[in-house]
Amino acid sequence: MTITVTDPPLIELQGVTKQFTGVRACSDVSLTVRPGQVLCLLGHNGAGKSTLIKILSGVYAPTEGTMLIDGEHVTLGGPRDALDRGIATVHQGAGTVPLMSVARNFFLGAEPTKGRGLFRRFDAATAARIALREIQQLGIRRIRDADQLVGTMSGGERQALVIARALHFGARVLILDEPTSALGVREAETVLRAVETARDRGISVVLITHQAHQALRVGDHFAVIAHGRLIASFARGEKEAAEVIDLMAGGAAMKELEREQA
Repeated sequence: MTITVTDPPLIELQGVTKQFTGVRACSDVSLTVRPGQVLCLLGHNGAGKSTLIKILSGVYAPTEGTMLIDGEHVTLGGPRDALDRGIATVHQGAGTVPLMSVARNFFLGAEPTKGRGLFRRFDAATAARIALREIQQLGIRRIRDADQLVGTMSGGERQALVIARALHFGARVLILDEPTSALGVREAETVLRAVETARDRGISVVLITHQAHQALRVGDHFAVIAHGRLIASFARGEKEAAEVIDLMAGGAAMKELEREQA
């Protein structure tokens, strides 16, 4: 699918602030999520990334500012409301059940059935066929049996399974919360390939990470968050890795704070 920068955004945050009692978790943040692009949200722990994830996924409503989906001003009523609009969030650790099969995990809570009335039962053949097809389309070729227990899969394969499930059930925007943080190099590579495949299918991906080099590999646009503020926004190729790491460490934010206090 060919996507251009002129395509209208799927999600826009405009001047979003979230304040709790005595604490501003994020302040005056504006972001744009476009179709078929990977937006990397960068920052170290405590930078404010988690708060923005929860705003995007409907857990929190902004204290100030606006959120637009498909150009329409919206107030999400919760994660189900976000999911109904095609915004799916994959959290760290991926929501899988190790002692259940690939097919059962793929359709957990939305199982296909056959038969009627008292004779209605799980359609194992359909579940197996669809689950294998969807995860293989994300590049997971090692899994050939949908009855394989998820506990035997690598961490990267489990993440890819959850991503494939979200896409199958209609996700247009995929929010990935530190998907490689607990993975080794090979497992992280599996996840990054899945991100690239999703992007190539026209899906918007918001990748939250503190791994600058991984982000620079797959990202199309980058937003750096420090102390709850957006301190940099740039496109692929506009900054070197060393500059990005310095921004994430808060170097630019500290200089700006020093200027304000001078």
